Amino acid sequence: MLLIRGLHNLRAEHRDCVATIGNFDGVHIGHQAVLAALTARARDAGLPSLVIIFEPQPMEFFRPEQAPARLTRLREKLEAIAGCGIDRVLLVRFDAAFAAVGAEDFVRGVLVDKLGIRHLYVGDDFRFGSGRVGDFAMLERMGAEHGFVVESLATVAEDGERISSTRVREALQAGDLAHAARCLGRRYRIAGRVAHGNKRGRTIGFPTMNIGLLRRSTPLRGVYAVLVYCLDDRPLPGVANIGSRPTLDGDDRLLLEVHLFDYDADVYGRHVEVDFVARIRDEHKFESFDALRAQIGRDVERAREIHRIDRVAHSESV
Repeated sequence: MLLIRGLHNLRAEHRDCVATIGNFDGVHIGHQAVLAALTARARDAGLPSLVIIFEPQPMEFFRPEQAPARLTRLREKLEAIAGCGIDRVLLVRFDAAFAAVGAEDFVRGVLVDKLGIRHLYVGDDFRFGSGRVGDFAMLERMGAEHGFVVESLATVAEDGERISSTRVREALQAGDLAHAARCLGRRYRIAGRVAHGNKRGRTIGFPTMNIGLLRRSTPLRGVYAVLVYCLDDRPLPGVANIGSRPTLDGDDRLLLEVHLFDYDADVYGRHVEVDFVARIRDEHKFESFDALRAQIGRDVERAREIHRIDRVAHSESV
């Protein structure tokens, strides 16, 4: 997949494509349906498929303190989009200059002049341009004027309810990882690089991997049974805490710490992927390290049981 970083990097060879525009946070099954339709249309037309995304996401630019927690970092989003068979991604920097571009100027200057779009997929509630005056009707009108087709896809539902990034986020915040996984088409995953920590976990008998989150916030908080990929030829079971470690530090840093079962190797600097299987409990502040150690012991046993049940369920489904 070709990543085009910024409008200034668009070239003549990037013209003529089938495209869609959006945040695609989480790349859930609703997004996947859009991307599948996009690739099918592009294949039929003999043209490359293009996804236009923004960094930061518009809400993060306009109201950063109110912006919802991201489901995926940029790297994770790009990997998921590539996994859907997309040919190109145009990553647009969303800054004050871009926010000031009028809707019609965006259509003419970017979609028509720079990209030569032939077919465009957007949601029927899509709004764009300065003041959010651009909408689906404007795109249809300008498409007829400039020779491209605009299409809206039917939303994808699960249990009779529309699937959206907001719905996935709410499921994760409620601890309903199974529901989130159904909406995503996979378990929720956080990826990152293992970094050096203060190694206090070793002093209480539960050494942990510290994984940099590199994000402002996350929809998950608490203790979870997890599976870790990229360290072995099989996923490694463990238990994870994601939060601020109130008993140890009590600061505002958001950390992901994973204790792997029956595994001891030097993994510093390794890039790992952590799948969240089930929620165990909230994060708490304990009165002493002894109380914390006892609770982690119970968390480990609970996580081992969750993994045993999960293995049985998985073997019965294949």
